[in-house]
Amino acid sequence: MKAIIFRQHGTLDNLEYVEDMPVPEHGPDEVLVRVSYAALNRLDQFVVRGWKGLNLELPHIPGADFSGEIAAVGDQVTGWRVGQRVTANPTLWCGRCSFCWRGEHSMCDTMRLLGEHVRGTFAEFVKIPARNLIAVPDGFSMQQAAAAPTVAVTTWRMLVTKGQVRPGEVVLVVGAGGGVNSFTISLARLLGCTVWVVAGGADKAQQALALGADWAVDREAEPDWSRAVYLHSGKQGVDVVVDNVGAATWEASLRTLKRGGRLLTVGGTTGYAASTPVNIVFGRQVSIIGSTMGSQPDFEAVMRLIFAGKLSVAIDRVYPLAEARQAEERMKEGEHFGKILLEVA
Repeated sequence: MKAIIFRQHGTLDNLEYVEDMPVPEHGPDEVLVRVSYAALNRLDQFVVRGWKGLNLELPHIPGADFSGEIAAVGDQVTGWRVGQRVTANPTLWCGRCSFCWRGEHSMCDTMRLLGEHVRGTFAEFVKIPARNLIAVPDGFSMQQAAAAPTVAVTTWRMLVTKGQVRPGEVVLVVGAGGGVNSFTISLARLLGCTVWVVAGGADKAQQALALGADWAVDREAEPDWSRAVYLHSGKQGVDVVVDNVGAATWEASLRTLKRGGRLLTVGGTTGYAASTPVNIVFGRQVSIIGSTMGSQPDFEAVMRLIFAGKLSVAIDRVYPLAEARQAEERMKEGEHFGKILLEVA
């Protein structure tokens, strides 16, 4: 089958387009899906670089998200048939540990991600446990269905399950262009929040406003953006900050919080060694809340809203599968706004 692979860890130059990868052999509780579209995530680039303890079967196929049609079903699979249009929660869980018993699939003792720990979606076929599937309604965009899973389940868990954002709160999103941050704007608005954005440039500030943000500050024009936020809030601060940038913005993000505020994070694209002023944490009684991916109920809850047309995922560009490296370069350089897709079928 056609696929994007890397044979050893390194740079994006290690990504190869091949046409001779074997089709995955699905197990009794799995389905084999013919992929229509796959979506990029920054995770792809971390996996290509690699880290200590990441022991992959090489060559590896990146990619966590997809939409497609079921090509085959395992002997123990019920309720699914060949030809059905589907997408899936990329979180893989054991179903046996104490976290899984509580429905906390993303905290599973052996939690893995499609495309990170096992071969992923940048290929003509992918295998996935049937329990992870959700049907894509007839007529619904297969591009949207591919763009949504990781950003949607991650954002839902961060804002709703963990962050417990409430109508009327002010949510500040640090960074506007990435998939999670752009989807955070839409979901926070749907939840009845006022949404402010710190954008990396005037164009991204305008795109954030067009997506539904109530106010945006361009950090290139206003480097002291935390003070700008503080003044815009009437010197009160904000209720919630979403900061997935990490080291470069962490301290400034904490300084924008009002008393009792929450900082929510699902990542740190500029590094993890961030400075935390402890006096802000105890003095303002703020909370720092981490989250990652989400459970199957999280996934199904947010996908119902997407299928109902109440939420959508911003899509930046669609590339053919063979141009995956160029697509990853666009994301690496921060040129995108929303999700970048690969057309596979």
